[in-house]
Amino acid sequence: MNEELLQIAGRIRDLREILEIPVEELCELLQISKEEYLAYESGQRDFNFTFLYKLAKRFRVDVTDLLTGEATRLSLYTVVRAGEGLPIDRREGFHYQNMAYLFKNRLAEPYVVVSPYVGDLEDGAISRSTHKGQELDYVLSGALKVVVGDHAEILHAGDCIYYDSSTPHGMTAWEHADCKFLAVVLGEQE
Repeated sequence: MNEELLQIAGRIRDLREILEIPVEELCELLQISKEEYLAYESGQRDFNFTFLYKLAKRFRVDVTDLLTGEATRLSLYTVVRAGEGLPIDRREGFHYQNMAYLFKNRLAEPYVVVSPYVGDLEDGAISRSTHKGQELDYVLSGALKVVVGDHAEILHAGDCIYYDSSTPHGMTAWEHADCKFLAVVLGEQE
C-alpha cells in the first residue's frame, strides 16, 4: 500500500477517535456505507477531494492538516511560487496543487488543476461530486467540459464558471488535450 495514503488514513482515524465521532455519523455525512468508510480509514481506498474536504470541515481542521499532518501557521499572507503548491493527487489522473496551503483559517481553497484528456466522455460518464458552498473554475489552458446538474458547458482559456457546488458537478479535459484550470472552492455559506 502507498505509505502517504496510509499516513492520511491514520490521521483521519486518529482525529475521529480523539473527537469521539462515531463511524456512522461520518458515513451519513459522506453518504457512503460503513464498509466503504472503513476501507478509506484503513488506507485500502484512495481519497477524493470531496471526502477530505467534508472530513476536514467536520473535524474542524484544515485539509492541509489531514494531508501533511502539519498545522498551517501564516495569517497575514503567504506566497506560493510557480510549481510549489501542495501537490494533491486524489482523483485518478487529475493533479491538484493547493496554492494557499500555508495560510491559516482560509475562506477558500484555491487549486491549480491539471485534468488529463481521456477522450470525449458522455455527460453521464463524467465523475461527479457534491460539497457545500460554491466553486469557481477558470480555464488557464486547453478546454474543459463542466457538467453541473443537467447542464454541460465547454470552457476555453479565459472562460470561467461559478456554481453552487452542492449540485452534482464534474469536469473533464476536452478537445483532445489536457486542460489546466484554477479551481477556487468556497466553503459553506452562512
